[in-house]
Amino acid sequence: MRIITFNVNGIRSALKKGAFEWLAKQNADVICLQEVRASAELLKEDTFQLPGYYCYHQTAKKSGYSGVGIFSKQEPDKIVNHLGFPLSDDEGRYIHLEFGPLVVASLYLPSGTSGEGRQALKYEFLDKYLVTLQANMQSKRPHIICGDWNIAHKNIDLKNWKTNQKNSGFLPEERAWLDRLFDKEGFVDAFRVVNQEADQYTWWSHRGQAWQKNVGWRIDYQIVTPDLKQAIKEVSIYKEERFSDHAPLIIDYAI
Repeated sequence: MRIITFNVNGIRSALKKGAFEWLAKQNADVICLQEVRASAELLKEDTFQLPGYYCYHQTAKKSGYSGVGIFSKQEPDKIVNHLGFPLSDDEGRYIHLEFGPLVVASLYLPSGTSGEGRQALKYEFLDKYLVTLQANMQSKRPHIICGDWNIAHKNIDLKNWKTNQKNSGFLPEERAWLDRLFDKEGFVDAFRVVNQEADQYTWWSHRGQAWQKNVGWRIDYQIVTPDLKQAIKEVSIYKEERFSDHAPLIIDYAI
């Protein structure tokens, strides 16, 4: 089972840059998108479909903002497009599909880079979402939660970690939240099961030739319940072409 997660930074922009042609060739079973930034009406157009896939989206109330989606080769048994609190549901930050016991989610966690108020909302989201994650674990159902989590976990996960310790995305409180998710709650960072190397990034700033110099952050994850750890077979970050300021993260599972 091949799963791709990809923050497209605007689905129309990614389409123009060739993302859909690339996605169509990947033979992925499920493709999770974040930061779609389009209306529900627009997303129904044929241009934004992938042949051979079912397509589901959750859009934000604010036009051209946030939004997540999932393409799936198999029709799901159930679609859930809410977490049950406004910061997620009004901003279109979550959707998941259920295939028998397996749950595959697309998540777009808020950024706090625009100021203290937004950072406070990010912490609020983390607190509320943790309750959902604990319930996911207690359900005993296998979960694969794909998305832009907007947090780099460890020093190895961003190039300039020394100078970013007071910046949103690498704050001690954010990193401690991921520590808890992995160490206490038992979730697994699927990429790091296979690849423990440095310089493995999924996002690059548009400033200072960050892409060309590979001065990036690893903030896109597939986070899974521990029952799937042994199923993780191959991982890769696609950087041959640039469709967005994020790169697609591809993981193959023996499911």
